Amino acid sequence: MWNESVTLSRDVEATEVPYGYPVLLETGTRVTVTQALGGWFTVVTDDGRAVRIAGNDADAIGNDPGIQLDTAPPVPESAEEVEKLVWDQLRTCFDPEIPVNIADLGLIYGCLVTSLEEDGYRVDIDMTLTAPGCGMGEILKVEVEHKIMKIPTVKDVEVELVFEPPWDMSMMPEAAKLQLGLM
Repeated sequence: MWNESVTLSRDVEATEVPYGYPVLLETGTRVTVTQALGGWFTVVTDDGRAVRIAGNDADAIGNDPGIQLDTAPPVPESAEEVEKLVWDQLRTCFDPEIPVNIADLGLIYGCLVTSLEEDGYRVDIDMTLTAPGCGMGEILKVEVEHKIMKIPTVKDVEVELVFEPPWDMSMMPEAAKLQLGLM
């Protein structure tokens, strides 16, 4: 179904890319699915707007919403295991315009896991965007926080959007560049 035009079977609340504005797509709107990653669909409307649709609304574009839902990670037994699971969760978050996860894009500048005095861990993430003015920043930040909070024993997470140093394509590993056809 990718890159095929489909008609929405019901109204869908979505997010306009790259601005981050909420938008209502009405029943009967024609869209083309361009990306289905990380529990989200990126579609382009017939009038040329790119929008992001949540996986639980997949039925509106003729997909099974169950295939897009993420599952809870296993219970970690150490800070090192928490950090590994954090990176696993980060690899399920995608820029809605680029089919590479935010970790492999080089958008994660720091990940610190701290043991709390009571049971559990705090996770601090420094994350950037491919462009400082991207309206999807807060939306991606909330998604990262939500997915990291699914890790058992994580009690607190803070994601800070940082812009120094500015991101550029040299921060991507070769595998990501190959995937995007940049090598």
